[in-house]
Amino acid sequence: MKLFSHKKDEEKDTAVTSREVKVATKPVSSPYRRIILRPLVTEKAAHLASLSKYVFEVASAANRVAVGKAVAERYGVRPEAVHIQNVRGAQVRSGRRTGRRKSWKKAIVTLPKGQKIDVNEGV
Repeated sequence: MKLFSHKKDEEKDTAVTSREVKVATKPVSSPYRRIILRPLVTEKAAHLASLSKYVFEVASAANRVAVGKAVAERYGVRPEAVHIQNVRGAQVRSGRRTGRRKSWKKAIVTLPKGQKIDVNEGV
C-alpha cells in the first residue's frame, strides 16, 4: 500500500501500459513477403509452367530456403525444388554513352506433380 501518491509515478505507469498496448496491436508482417518480387512472364516461363516449374524474379539477397518458404507462404504449396540464377545486367548504349542495366536474381521453383499455382494471384 502506498502512503504517498506522486504524479510522476502515475505518469510512468500509464506510459508503460499504453506502450505495451501499442506493441501488442502492431501488425505482424512476415519476413518472406519481400522475397518474391514478381513472376516472369515469358515464352520459356509459360513452357516451364506446363512442367510444374514457375519462374520468379526474387530479391538479390534471397537464397533457396527463403524462396521456398516464401512460395509456401504466399501460394500454400510447398515446392519440391528451388533453383536460383544470377542474371547479369546487359551492357547498353545510348549514342556515345555506355552503361549497364541492373543485375538481378531469378528463381525456378519446381512443384510436386499434380500441384499448380496461379502466379497472377498472390503477387
